Amino acid sequence: MDYGTLQGIITLIVMLTFVGIFAWAYSSRRKKEFDDAANLVFSDDEINAATKDSGEHK
Repeated sequence: MDYGTLQGIITLIVMLTFVGIFAWAYSSRRKKEFDDAANLVFSDDEINAATKDSGEHK
């Protein structure tokens, strides 16, 4: 196997990996999980506000 064939095989593997990750990321089955993960930032604010409010009423 020469160097050009090895480069072609590696290029094909990298391209298939990219397509696989792309398909996984944009799959409609994963949408709810990604939406939940995107909203995690906002849930921290709600938890902190609830904790702060409950501490002031003691």
